[in-house]
Amino acid sequence: AGAGLSYVGGYVINTYKSYDNFLQDKYALLPAVIILCVAVVMFTIGLIGCCATCRESRVGLGLFLAIILIIFIAEVSAFVLGFVYRQKVKTDVQGTMRSVFDKYDGKNSESNVVDYLQEQLHCCGVTNYSDWTTTQWFNSTSNSSVPLSCCRQDMKNCTGRLDQPQEL
Repeated sequence: AGAGLSYVGGYVINTYKSYDNFLQDKYALLPAVIILCVAVVMFTIGLIGCCATCRESRVGLGLFLAIILIIFIAEVSAFVLGFVYRQKVKTDVQGTMRSVFDKYDGKNSESNVVDYLQEQLHCCGVTNYSDWTTTQWFNSTSNSSVPLSCCRQDMKNCTGRLDQPQEL
């Protein structure tokens, strides 16, 4: 379990590099760091449990049980806090994403991140393609279109025009 969590934590940190323009708050990496710390603690606790079982130590097994109960309580607390604050996190991420989308010009590095995000997640805009109508980029283009990264991958001749939403 510790090795699996280590992999997940490392994967989250590696993936964060692709989306760091959207997650301007540096605390966004905190969950990944917590996952890595939990992995180290789980490995240590597993080692204590194995040693206590091999030696048939009542004190060691009691310590192992107490630690497992503390971890269970911490997991339940984390679940409850995640459930309670999910809307705040969603609002914060959407606000940050909207500010990055507003800076889109098709040329800068943030624009490349927006294009990458839309292509990888098969999406367009923060909630949908109409989010682009309020950006400076949309108003500066004369053909009322969204970036080509909004186009569906199976559409070969997509122009990004809003009068053809089936292609987005």
